[in-house]
Amino acid sequence: HLEKLQKMAGNSEWGRGYSRAVNGFLSALKDGDPDALIVQLVKEGNREMAGELLERFAGITEQEFRDEYEKGYYTAWTEFLRAYLNQKTLV
Repeated sequence: HLEKLQKMAGNSEWGRGYSRAVNGFLSALKDGDPDALIVQLVKEGNREMAGELLERFAGITEQEFRDEYEKGYYTAWTEFLRAYLNQKTLV
């Protein structure tokens, strides 16, 4: 699935930022890195924190001064957080 996502994201600056975020998600989850934000979210099932992050990261993607890499990176985060929050149970 990772290869499919990377192909869909493309090789633009936006696509590279998006791919970097997805790779970071997978790496942190695979390693179980307790300091990684995504691992903390998955382990704690904290809807409030996820909602706050979603709002903050979605705002970043709309800021004109951000470069395309950052916008792609935070788009991946907002997509993950929306999917995460749509789950009936988080843990």
